[in-house]
Parts: sequence; C-alpha cells; structure tokens
Amino acid sequence: MKEAREGNQGWFLPYFRQFFWQFAAAALLGTLAVACASALLYTSGYLISRSALKPENVLMVYVPIVLVRAFGFSKAVIQYLERLVGHDAALRVLSRMRVRLYQTIELQDQLLRTRFRTGDLLGVLADDIEQLQNVYLRFVLPAVSAVLLYGAGIVALGRMDGMFALLMALYCGFLLLVAPAVVLWSSIAKSRRFKQERQAAYRELTDAVFGMSDWILSGRTQQFLQLFSRRQKTAAQIENGIRRGEWRVQWMSQCAIGGAIVLLVIWAGGLAGANQIPVTLIAAIGLVAFPLMDAFARISDAVVRMPEYKESLERLREIEGGRPFVEAQKEKVADQAGGILKFEHVRFRYPQASSWSVQDVSFDVPQGGEIALLGRSGAGKSTILNLIRGALQPEVGQVTVNGQPVQSEEASACLFSVLNQQPYLFDTTVANNIRLGRPDASDEEVRAVTAQVGLDQLIESLPDGYQTRMQETGLRFSGGERQRIALARILLQNKPIVLLDEPTVGLDPLTERDLMATIFRVLQGKTLIWVTHHLSGLEQMDEIIFMEQGFISMRGTHEELYQDNPRYRNLYTMDCPLVSMLEK
Repeated sequence: MKEAREGNQGWFLPYFRQFFWQFAAAALLGTLAVACASALLYTSGYLISRSALKPENVLMVYVPIVLVRAFGFSKAVIQYLERLVGHDAALRVLSRMRVRLYQTIELQDQLLRTRFRTGDLLGVLADDIEQLQNVYLRFVLPAVSAVLLYGAGIVALGRMDGMFALLMALYCGFLLLVAPAVVLWSSIAKSRRFKQERQAAYRELTDAVFGMSDWILSGRTQQFLQLFSRRQKTAAQIENGIRRGEWRVQWMSQCAIGGAIVLLVIWAGGLAGANQIPVTLIAAIGLVAFPLMDAFARISDAVVRMPEYKESLERLREIEGGRPFVEAQKEKVADQAGGILKFEHVRFRYPQASSWSVQDVSFDVPQGGEIALLGRSGAGKSTILNLIRGALQPEVGQVTVNGQPVQSEEASACLFSVLNQQPYLFDTTVANNIRLGRPDASDEEVRAVTAQVGLDQLIESLPDGYQTRMQETGLRFSGGERQRIALARILLQNKPIVLLDEPTVGLDPLTERDLMATIFRVLQGKTLIWVTHHLSGLEQMDEIIFMEQGFISMRGTHEELYQDNPRYRNLYTMDCPLVSMLEK
C-alpha cells in the first residue's frame, strides 16, 4: 500500500521522492553549468585585462587561454547533461501523471460526467498535467541551483571581505526571496482570471462542437462566433497584461543585475587600490556576476507561473476526489481475497434532490457471480455502479467488498476494472494503449491478452503491428475493435470485479453478440456487474435485477423471470424476437 499512501499526498511530492536522485543530479548539474559560465567570464575578464598590459611573452597568458576554452566547452556539455537528466525525470513524471489521471477518469467516468463538463476534462488533459511538469523544470530545479550558488557566492565573498559579503547577501537575498514574493502576490489575481477565461473557452468550444448541428439549425452560428470571439479577446487581454508584468519583472531584474555588477566593480577597484588584489581581477570580478545574478533573477520569472500551477493542482485534486490512488500494482489482484460484493439496505440521494435515487436495495454477488442491472434512464443503475466503486457513499446501509466497506483503502484500491460505452483511447501505439492496464506488462503479455480478445491477427496484419498508432480516440479501428482493445487492457489489470457499463451501445446486433460472447468467455471466474438496456445475453447471467425509480421491481434468473413474470416475458419477446420464438 506504499503507492496508495503516496497517492494520498498529492500530485507533486510522491513523484519528487520517487525521482529524487535524478532531480538532485539535474540541480547539481545546473549549478555546475552556471559555475562554469561564471568561471568562463572570470577567466575571460582576467585574460582581457592581462593582455591589455602587453605581457612580454604569450606564455604568460597561456593558462587563461586554456581555461577559457575548457570552461567554454564544460559549460555547454554540463548544460546539455542537465537538460538531459532533468527533462528525462520530468517526462517520466509526466507519463506517470497521465496514467494516473486516465485511471482516475476510467474508474469514475459516470460520476465525473455528472460533475464536470467535457471541456473541463479536456482542459485538464491538455493543460494541467503539462503545468505540473513545468513545476519541476522551471521552478524547483532553478530554485535549488540558485540557493546553492547563493550560498557558495556569499561564502567566497566572506573569505575576502565580511562586511561586503553581508551587503551582497542582503542584496541577492532580496532578489532571491523578497522580489519573487512580491511578483507572486501581484500576479495571483490576473492568473486566476486568465485561467477561468481559458476554462470557459474550453467548455464553450467543446459544447459547440458536440452541438454544432443545433447551432446551425437554429440559425445562431453567428451568435456563437461572436460570443466565442469576445471570450477569446478577453482572455487575450488578460494574457497580455500578464506578459507585460513579466516584461516589467525582467526589466527590473536586469537593472538589479546591473546594480550588483557596479557594486562588485567598485568593491574590486577599492581592493585593487589598496593593493589587496591585482588590478587585472577588477574586470574578472565584475564579469563573474552576470551568470550568478541571472540565476537569481530567473526565480522571479518562474514564480509568475505559480498561480497557474496551483490552479492545475486544485483541478486535478477535485477530479480525483481525494480518493486513494495506486500508481503501480505490484501484486496480482487474483491473489487477494476475491470479489464478494454485498449491498445491505442501501439508500442514496443526491444533494438537493427531492427523491431517493436508490431505495432499500439489497443483493449479494459471490466471487465469480454474474448479475445484470436493467431499467430506464434515471432508474438508479449508474448510481449503483458509483456506489460499488466507492465514488458515492450511501446515506443508509452499506456496500462491502470482501467484507470491507468500498470506501476503505483495502477494498477499493485494486479491485475494480471498468468497461464502459466509450473507452479512452489515445493517439499512441496499440501496445501502449493496451499497456495502460498495467504499464510494466511485457510484450508477450500484451500479445497474450490481445489473442484472448481475438484481435491478434488483425493487429499483426497492420503495417507496424503493435506499434501502429491508434489515431485520435482510436479512429483507426471500428467500435467493436476499440472495445476489444479496452477489454485486453482489463485482462492485463487482472482485477477480480469487472463493471460492464453498457459496452455494446452503438454496435450493430452481430458485433454486439460477438463482443458479449468474448467478454463472457475471457472474464469467466471474475465477478461481473453488467448494466444494460438490452435483454440479449441475459440467459448467461446468474441473476437479473430490474430497477425502477430507485427500487428493485423484478429480480431472478432469466428462466425464472421468463416463466413467471409476464412483463419480463413481453420485454424479452420485443427485444429478442427470434430467440423467444425458439424458446417457445
């Protein structure tokens, strides 16, 4: 449960701990890169000053010449290594964040649809995860390097002049600590407003795309374009204001750098006048401040983005809902206690709703049991699914898995897989989409589950095989094939309870029948909860439960209901006329 505990701590610290040594190496390399830049300018200043005195022999400046070349090459090499190590760690963090977000959305997709508009979720996927990557690259690493350089610089000055070192400590400390705080305070309001405008634009554009036909038929296309243009103009004005603030900060930072250089030159001149240092070091000491002060000034530039990072964190936490999250499944769930599900007199009502969505619902599902939930829209089926997942908590009664409440970490951490109407597929390779079920799965395991769902020959016939890209939302494949890819992903997860949330919606009858036959075959032995509107395939279920206005109105096996319940028999006859004729 170590991963679950880390997931509870948020979207930043767990990954920082996990990749601590990579980030530490990147920060150290960044510090060394700035140090090499300072040494380069220091030796360059000395070389220019020494050469201006016309030395009798070129050998007298040979060592500074060699050092200039050495520091020049070292700066470039170390800076490259710093970028390589830092970006490698940040991209690995980004990859894990995206998997975590996907798994959160997959587990709670029905609940999220009631709490968030599609545009909000797109905004999270497109923007917020990227923002958290920048926390490491643009703030944490530069800040650590600046603190290390600050400490080393003050110590070096203190060995030469304690009072001047104290003065520079205050001056640079203002740049490093006070100035970023002031910048952050002034940018919070504008950044929050810009974020809100951009989120609103995401929502409006997404809603417009999904409802384009309604806009056209109603003749309101021009009205939408005007509203959207106004929204974009407002966001652009706010962004321009933020950018002007950044330019002002940069201008003030450059002025501060210039002031520090003047102070250093005056101080070095005083030391040279007192014959405490050679005159050739005046320019060297003045030039060494450029990269050092620039490292301090970059912190003010970085904190301008901090409100955006905070907004991104808040939205991710809101979507995750604070539930425990397991990033990597180290143990096979098949080794756990099983998938025994129990509802005990459960009642649930949504906030501000006048009626109960679920009323006194009780049923037991043993390990390996298969039940179907049927009913009209609003009958309570989706609410029951969310209660099973632990996304909702009953007001009366309890829902348990293996004897534990579903809200507990032990019950919900690694027990559920979900196959819904529209599985989330990404524009990456087929293998990567399947491997989302378990990121550490081998190529052999990916091929094995693909063969189980009957897609191995199709995928191997593609130009690039398992490395073929899915295209956006999996457009390369048909609806039934996309569901089979999602089913292969569930097999990799190997969780004891599988929730089938109308996975055949939109499929033709033949494809629907073949897909359900495959689902029942490959998931044999797992606990299945199947939400459906169709009665085809119910013959294979252990129990059928009809929901109506939150109540259970009918329940039993297919044979019992068909023989004893005229209403069920009529419904089945209308939905499956050919099968009904054969049964007669």
